[in-house]
Amino acid sequence: MRRMILMSGSSNPGLSEKIAKRLDAPTVDPQLVKFANGEFCCEIKESIRGADVFLIQSTCAPVNDNLMELLIMIDALRRASANAINVIIPHYGYARQDRKAGPRMPITAKLVANLITIAGATRVTTMDIHSGQTQGFFDIPFDNIYAAPLFVDYMTKELVTEKTILVSPDAGGVERVRFYAKKLKTEIAMIDKRRTGKNIAKAMNIVGNVIGREAIIIDDMVDTAGTLIEACKALKDNGATKVVAFATHPVLSNPAVERIASSPDLDLLVVTDTIPLSDEASKLSKIKVLTIENILAEAIKRTYNYDSLNSLFI
Repeated sequence: MRRMILMSGSSNPGLSEKIAKRLDAPTVDPQLVKFANGEFCCEIKESIRGADVFLIQSTCAPVNDNLMELLIMIDALRRASANAINVIIPHYGYARQDRKAGPRMPITAKLVANLITIAGATRVTTMDIHSGQTQGFFDIPFDNIYAAPLFVDYMTKELVTEKTILVSPDAGGVERVRFYAKKLKTEIAMIDKRRTGKNIAKAMNIVGNVIGREAIIIDDMVDTAGTLIEACKALKDNGATKVVAFATHPVLSNPAVERIASSPDLDLLVVTDTIPLSDEASKLSKIKVLTIENILAEAIKRTYNYDSLNSLFI
């Protein structure tokens, strides 16, 4: 008889608990222990033989620790004879390094894919991955679902007016913004930026008319927030009356929170709980968190029941 079991590492326990409660599914504690030298150990205390396990773990900061936790838990599940090891990675770390950006550089998104596959995962599900080509790095089933339904619903209820214009922070995000604009029936604009170093970008020009408009920036993640704050400033300098940003993954590396708090140009940042906020970020009224528990719970239920996930992709 088939049975579903949920298991999670230490990266995002709050989200995992909400998903388990929504699905009314049994959970298993992986009993993760970190030794003094930094090594991890996992000991599953109950039988999961023949079970379909859904392992929830974001590879967010500390990225390397959470990645090793994930790999060790997958290996433990494989050796404990789980029937299926469905890995749910709300935020996929190392996804930005998806190609050789220069000579003698690694493609770590592919490396991580290899590690997860070799460890024993049978299926991977993630949300709003940085680059669609990462799906091709896996030789096992891979589902990339989107926060778009959640964001579109919030925008429709709270933000969109006849003055709204959607903005891509760079050329690479235009397709994403065009999708939202079609759903919301709004115009779009783009920020032409030049990257001068890692996590350093300078906004140069606005492609489109934002004078007197309420701008909504849409991106997949906010890391140090340097690019975001620069984009907000450019929009306000070019006549935008309000700037709200949406990003699925609140990476928020230092000094992101300080930049967001001190920026007079960013009115609101809306994110999801693919990554838990720090205490400092949680206290910031400019940041609003929308939960993805419903979307991931539905994805897990459909995967378990062999139903289509197609409606979660759009």
